[in-house]
Amino acid sequence: MNINIPFHPAADAFPMMDKKRYRELLEDIRIHGQREPITLCDGMILDGRNRYKACLELGITPKTKVFEGDPWAYVWSLNGQRRDLVAEQRYLIWKYCHEQSEAWQAEQRRIKEEANRKRSEAMQGVPYAPKGKERKPEKVVQQSVGAHTPPATKAKAAASKTNPGAVARGDKLVKNRPDLAEKVRLGLMKPAEAHRQMKRDEVKEKVRALPSGKYRIIYADPPWEYGDGRTGDLITATGALHHYPTMSLSELKAMDIQGLAAEDSILFLWATVPLLPEALELAKAWGFTYKSHFVWDKVKHNMGHYNSVRHELLLICTKGSGTPEVSKLFDSVQVIERKEHSRKPEKFRQIIDTLYPSGPRIELFCRGEQPPGWEAWGNEIAQGPIV
Repeated sequence: MNINIPFHPAADAFPMMDKKRYRELLEDIRIHGQREPITLCDGMILDGRNRYKACLELGITPKTKVFEGDPWAYVWSLNGQRRDLVAEQRYLIWKYCHEQSEAWQAEQRRIKEEANRKRSEAMQGVPYAPKGKERKPEKVVQQSVGAHTPPATKAKAAASKTNPGAVARGDKLVKNRPDLAEKVRLGLMKPAEAHRQMKRDEVKEKVRALPSGKYRIIYADPPWEYGDGRTGDLITATGALHHYPTMSLSELKAMDIQGLAAEDSILFLWATVPLLPEALELAKAWGFTYKSHFVWDKVKHNMGHYNSVRHELLLICTKGSGTPEVSKLFDSVQVIERKEHSRKPEKFRQIIDTLYPSGPRIELFCRGEQPPGWEAWGNEIAQGPIV
């Protein structure tokens, strides 16, 4: 068969069927024939892309019908409740159709206005002037998708038949990463993966903005990522929400920390118990040699796979000469009850300042206020990252 009918852009607002559903459709048409005609609009397939594909594969001349009206409202009304669409994807499709529908109706009004103008000038020989300050939109066959919906999250959730959470996440994705939003809409990427990718890319941007200069003391609390994509904090690793974007080991190793380290420097690196091997590998990749560590006893119970992991490790690693300037020995185990998520006790910074009172120092992945006497870099500095 030599039938080549293009797809209407409105039809492509929705992803095609997956392979399993398509094979089922193909077999149904093979047995029973094409029951539902393919809808055409402006000479293009508006609805029935999969039926059209199946007909071509089976050598059947497809049956068609013609639709005149708002194509975007039409495809949404037919396909908006497809069961294979997840909430955020459904909202992104609705948002796309809604915006295109409004543009289509605006163009129809412009065309009608232009026709009225030409008709008036031809009949009266005078310029056409619309009555009143504004002309009401003309009715078309299909009402614009959500035309009377106010731009509030709840209203958009109701119009798209999703939920406010999906709307908020979808709008954020569209605003910050329209390329990823497009992949989610077309079913090429799951929403959760798109948001993880957005967070990873945000961190990469921060990494590219590392400060210049050399530092004798480097204090780092990396946003560790587990194999399943969750953060290295033990509470979060057992099910709580992300509190900050995470980084994989390969992403952390790619950071040019060697460029920040003075010839003789010391790295204080926080490590969670399950990721101790990765922390040791990271210190080596950054050009440091492991020497010792402090243990932070958090007092409060933390869930773990093998025991109640109520401690975290602060590795001491050196490059060149790293002997403390002050000959004072602090207890290797510091018992300090943990407080808010991810915040490390100020006591450890005081220990570092006591042992190494001189030389430039920087805290990486700093959260909260920039500490006095320190430079800071991170995604959650209260007064913004220093670059």
